[in-house]
Amino acid sequence: MRITGNPSHVKQLEAFELLTRMIEGAQKIVLCAHTGPDGDALGSVLAMGAIIREAFDEDKDVACLLADESAIPATYEFLPEAKSFVRPSQYEEDPDLFIALDLPCASRLAAARPIMERSATVAVVDHHPADGSFGEPHIERTDAAATGVVVAEYALFLGTPITSEIATDLFCAIQTDTGRFMYQNANPEAFKIASLLVDSGADPSEISLHVYQSFRLPYLHLESIVMGRIVTLDHGRIAYSYATRRDLERTGAKDDECDGLIDVVRSVRGSEVALFLKEGSTPGIVRGNLRAKGDLDVSGIARAMGGGGHKAAAGFSVEGTVDDVFARVFPLLRALVAKSSSKNEAAS
Repeated sequence: MRITGNPSHVKQLEAFELLTRMIEGAQKIVLCAHTGPDGDALGSVLAMGAIIREAFDEDKDVACLLADESAIPATYEFLPEAKSFVRPSQYEEDPDLFIALDLPCASRLAAARPIMERSATVAVVDHHPADGSFGEPHIERTDAAATGVVVAEYALFLGTPITSEIATDLFCAIQTDTGRFMYQNANPEAFKIASLLVDSGADPSEISLHVYQSFRLPYLHLESIVMGRIVTLDHGRIAYSYATRRDLERTGAKDDECDGLIDVVRSVRGSEVALFLKEGSTPGIVRGNLRAKGDLDVSGIARAMGGGGHKAAAGFSVEGTVDDVFARVFPLLRALVAKSSSKNEAAS
């Protein structure tokens, strides 16, 4: 059962019912999101774990699993129960149920994939478009602003009280995946759920303080380097910048602090798409982040580069140098903005 579409669709309710029966019948449950987790991934996993503990037997063994051996980004250590995450090498059980959250394909489970493969059953709760599906049910709500929205709706479906801890996790999930409610995916549903979460105890100012206003000086020094490198193409419609390993080493910034650098590039006035490249910790690997404004869709470019994401926010990781990757992506970006121009001219 692969579910897409509007939240009121009866098939989503059917999928929630199936997921509920699976949870009821499972003793050992694993919750896991994608490799390199962001706020939506971490918040959704923690919230789902808390919801299961609230709504079902307290005796259930629920593990919040990371897809990597690395610790969670320091930015999100404030989240309730953030210290409960388990690394793949620490989990030796054979789960009865593996729930994958915020990822469209099994490959993004990275080191956690073998644990999924030895699980008796697998379910997926996500909002990314997927070329193929895994898990039964596979809830793919591409119209939802964040996986946190779908998790919140599951709590409402169960009638489970949304505690302040759950509300905090889910508000962080939605706030970060909508770019502080600035991206095109910040739809009425996202605001309605966010309002409910605030009513349930989430503190937007406190969450924003941790996520957006608690940067270390080394990161801010790296941000200044990235800002100084911003260049535009095609009459300012494309903005791009990059960071090298040398930049991170020289400033002392950490990889997990760099997620927000794409928004620095996106902030250029008049730009319609933004690209930020960063040399990865693995030699020869470059991580790319894409953002779009208006109706432009950068997810296709990310998929062409072996990655994925949403219309307004997407990413990829590829082998090569920064210069190599720029050379591959620039033609795709130029084609995208040219196509947009043609549509606008035809409409006028």
